Amino acid sequence: MPKLVYDFTEGNKDLKDLLGGKGANLAEMTNLGLPVPPGFIITTEACRQYLQEGTVPGSLDAEVSGHLAQLEKAMGRRLGDPGDPLLVSVRSGAKFSMPGMMETVLNIGLSDESVNGLAKQSGSDRFAWDAYRRLIQMFGKTVLGIEGEAFEHVMEETKQAKGTKNDLDLDASDLHGIVDRFKEIVREHTGHDFPQQPREQMDLAVKAVFSSWNADRAILYRRQERIPADLGTAVNIVAMVFGNLGMDSGTGVAFTRDPGSGQQGIYGDYLQNAQGEDVVAGIRNTVPLQDLENIDSASYTQLMDIMQTLENHYRDLCDIEFTIERGKLWMLQTRVGKRTAGAAFRIATQLVDQGLIDMDEAVTRVTGDQLAQLMFPRFDLSQEPKRVTKGVSASPGAAVGKAVFNSAKAVEQAAAGEAVILVRRETNPDDLHGMIAAKGILTSRGGKTSHAAVVARGMGKTCVCGADELEVDTKAGKITAPGGVVISEGDVLSIDGTSGNVYLGEVPVAASPVVQYFEGGLDTDADDLVKAVDRLMKHADGRRRLGVFANADTGEDCARARRFGAGGVGLVRTEHMFLGERRQLVERLILAEDDAGRQAALDTLEPLQRGDFVEILDAMDGLPVTIRLIDPPLHEFLPDLTDISVQVALAGDQATEKDRKLLEAVRRLHEQNPMLGLRGVRLLLVIPGLLDMQVRAIAEAAAELKKAGKDPKPEIMIPLTASVQEMEIAKDATARILAEVEEASGTHVHTLIGTMIEVPRAAMIAGEIAKSAEFFSFGTNDLTQMGWGFSRDDVEGAFFSRYIELGIFGVSPFETIDPDGVGRMVRIASEEGRATRPGLELGVCGEHGGDPDSVHFFHHVGLNYVSCSPFRVPVARLEAGRAVVLESSGGSDSR
Repeated sequence: MPKLVYDFTEGNKDLKDLLGGKGANLAEMTNLGLPVPPGFIITTEACRQYLQEGTVPGSLDAEVSGHLAQLEKAMGRRLGDPGDPLLVSVRSGAKFSMPGMMETVLNIGLSDESVNGLAKQSGSDRFAWDAYRRLIQMFGKTVLGIEGEAFEHVMEETKQAKGTKNDLDLDASDLHGIVDRFKEIVREHTGHDFPQQPREQMDLAVKAVFSSWNADRAILYRRQERIPADLGTAVNIVAMVFGNLGMDSGTGVAFTRDPGSGQQGIYGDYLQNAQGEDVVAGIRNTVPLQDLENIDSASYTQLMDIMQTLENHYRDLCDIEFTIERGKLWMLQTRVGKRTAGAAFRIATQLVDQGLIDMDEAVTRVTGDQLAQLMFPRFDLSQEPKRVTKGVSASPGAAVGKAVFNSAKAVEQAAAGEAVILVRRETNPDDLHGMIAAKGILTSRGGKTSHAAVVARGMGKTCVCGADELEVDTKAGKITAPGGVVISEGDVLSIDGTSGNVYLGEVPVAASPVVQYFEGGLDTDADDLVKAVDRLMKHADGRRRLGVFANADTGEDCARARRFGAGGVGLVRTEHMFLGERRQLVERLILAEDDAGRQAALDTLEPLQRGDFVEILDAMDGLPVTIRLIDPPLHEFLPDLTDISVQVALAGDQATEKDRKLLEAVRRLHEQNPMLGLRGVRLLLVIPGLLDMQVRAIAEAAAELKKAGKDPKPEIMIPLTASVQEMEIAKDATARILAEVEEASGTHVHTLIGTMIEVPRAAMIAGEIAKSAEFFSFGTNDLTQMGWGFSRDDVEGAFFSRYIELGIFGVSPFETIDPDGVGRMVRIASEEGRATRPGLELGVCGEHGGDPDSVHFFHHVGLNYVSCSPFRVPVARLEAGRAVVLESSGGSDSR
């Protein structure tokens, strides 16, 4: 039987899989000689067994008893002893930080007897009864499943009777009365008295922490952050230290750098006479950490030294929780801190300049998702919008939406397509679904370390906290702002998470300076964020093996892609050139009654296509451009069958001959499943002259540019190939037209002919297809549809959310490549294609080409390039560089 319990002295920071992040880091601080209360850790393995079998492992009780005895010996007290009680906290701690998503219970060991011993031990009746009411309140909600409002109502009622809004104004007698009423609530809701045996309390709390791994909010958070569901949580049992023993005690949260901006300095919050939950919950407004220097200079100095020690040791921004008990500093937690996207880029380069990490490691400290966040627009304040108030800039960004005051409404309105801002006095873990749905979060309480701030930063969600000039009435659905301004539910707000400003109405947005950098290069007066992005992008580009191309259909798209760093175009969708005014020409092609009429339509289209290709090849001069011949079925260029049928029926005898012919054609071309019908190579082989027209337009455009001294590099891609014969016939026809144009123009343009692998059969016979195809481009959108048997337009809205809830997949396979199924087809086709043709060029041009996780997969498979939208090109460049660094270091993608 594996060991299931570890003392803090037995662990270290590298055992997060087993001890969870919190436990591993408590052990690490203990080993560093920092002041950590003693304790022990129940492993994630014990949690997994409990969740699988519904009961704690047989050996766990004895192991816990042995470690508890050691803890009691170290502290010189016994758990819950009536005369001199040892109290412990029971805290969750998964491998990856999940702030507020799982359970914690403080003050385990208090009872009707030991509360008097705690009063004697501390010299404060008020403190003892406050600790007891906290235990019953947390235990009741966490372990017994009682709604928190039942306890909160008693607290509010007692404060109202006392004529105060501050918990600290309640005396020992008030708190004793609250404890009695809390015990009545427990009895009413459970049919049992609050448990008085300390070990029973602890064991029940441990089971509650285990079970909280599968709480709704924890599951939702894991999905949002893509944390595996099978990890489980460790449980940390730690001797209690108290920040609520008086004004010489307190609790706080500190960051070794600003998690919002990345700037170096002293950042954090402190709250006198409080326990840690009070800070994170944002129930009472804190003071800045700098104020601690005036409150307790000795503890402040020691804390600053410890913060420096931890940052140097972890070589990263550290997030620290601490308590001061009557002038004695205790470290309760540290972890590598969550940060905003801008802070991540700044901190990575700062640490390089300090000599703590090298540029390779710096690239692994940022992600493509973070870079994408930095490319979002910001508010344009040139029109001087009306500012309502200013709060704490908790998580940057610009968010505009209608004010809503509860999470359920946020989810409902977001599902209906509305942009919403979730407004709360403070958030708690139960608000997670509303926070995900909202464009931004605004709270009137809390600071940079409150629940709203920490979770929003982790999600990259815009957030303003601690806007304490606002009076938020969630029940009435309104905000009262300075000057008597009333903002009601449904009114539009604009919140700036970078400055903390809150504006009434919709504020227009301006381009991000990071986008301006990608568009125009690095200015000499660029800010430090843009300079950090520039340094990391250049290093990633120098390290990556994978090319990054763009999907682009116009010269303008190509020019932008080139500015964004694209090394070519991986997909030109020629069908997009038939839309708009040209749709009528396609109608003429479809309605042609004979070869002459059809050829006339093609002759009209050809110069238009040639002009398009000249523009695109010129914009990408010297770089490869993969042009896909027409792919969708022709009916997509015709009116909807129902619409044209109704139009002709209503017109009756007045219907035009053209409309009647159009209806006849639409009926003739109508397919039950057009995505599997007459499209791609099938269409090119069935419609005489269509392939010839497109290839000739490409070849003549390239020849024209070559004569003008340019260096066009077209590649022609045959779509939807599923058989060797299709590829051979299409390639022969393409080669014939290329030869004709070369002879007529006297100009040779080297042009590869390849195919898109988007049908599972093509992936399975890729070795045979590679005898004709000179390159493969994986169309992973269609390959996913056909591989899974999904009709994308139907399934995403119909049941994907349910599939994600059930854990069938963690993320939509259209968003991130499915490595085991669709990814395996890509791998097989790549290996077999190159076995036939060793120099076979391989790329991907589906939406997965710009997805960070998918980029890493394509790197490992050995593709030559990924292709994505121009806006995603920088993201793919960064991730391609990170893939090389992580592979060479033997690491995995950081979260």
